[in-house]
Amino acid sequence: MSRKRPAWDEYFLKISMLVSERSTCLRHNVGAVIVRDRRILSTGYNGAAAGVKDCLELGCLRDEQEIPSGTRHEICRAIHAEQNAIIQSALHGVSTEDSTIYCTHSPCILCAKMIANARIKRFVTYGKYPDESFKRLFEEAGIEFVQLDKPDSTINAVD
Repeated sequence: MSRKRPAWDEYFLKISMLVSERSTCLRHNVGAVIVRDRRILSTGYNGAAAGVKDCLELGCLRDEQEIPSGTRHEICRAIHAEQNAIIQSALHGVSTEDSTIYCTHSPCILCAKMIANARIKRFVTYGKYPDESFKRLFEEAGIEFVQLDKPDSTINAVD
């Protein structure tokens, strides 16, 4: 029986999809994986700060106020997946310099600024977030942006 191994970008995007299952956001399940030299440095998903109630428990403030996606980020309990992945690296003393971040969605401008300052050099995604202001910042900062097709979510492993 012949089976196809996923390319590295597809492999890490599929892992970001799995990470997104931990999300506590009612609007978007987002997962991020930071990788360097084909080794996972950290992961993150969108959700409330550690130790505080999340939207699964309290409901979505943004939905209650009818705030469109991609705007008014400050009215949200969640920390974005990319931010959480960067924070996890910092907490554990792992440099993100010259790494790649794989994420289920393209970044908002706030995450793009953090990615630039974390010296991440490449962003790979299959999803699209309604804020595209990151593109100019990425271009100026020399961050490669790669948009791929969504990988098949099937796990193709032989039992």
